[in-house]
Amino acid sequence: MSTVKIYGIKACDTMKKALTWLESHDIDFEFHDYKKTPIDEQSLEDWLSQVPWDELINKRGTTWRKLSDEDKSDIDNAKAIRLIQSNNSMIKRPVLKIDNQIHLGFKADSYAHLFETND
Repeated sequence: MSTVKIYGIKACDTMKKALTWLESHDIDFEFHDYKKTPIDEQSLEDWLSQVPWDELINKRGTTWRKLSDEDKSDIDNAKAIRLIQSNNSMIKRPVLKIDNQIHLGFKADSYAHLFETND
């Protein structure tokens, strides 16, 4: 059985959809609310080894848009980690981790494929 962990913010509409989908399909999961417990540096390094920083950071969100031009320039993984650690809400939501593989965002058909359900 796979280990499933979902990261996000409970009040986010997309998170609510993802959590509802998982619950309605009887998927056992652990929820990590990073407003209550920030993401540790090692997890961010792991995520950034799987996806580029510009996919992990939600550039359409207000947190990103409010950053200074200086903060948004010359970004590498180390700078992305620093930005995320000081602004957790800029992470694209949800981050779904199945075993050690992450998947960003929520789409019901993608989740159905990941969990091989018949939706």
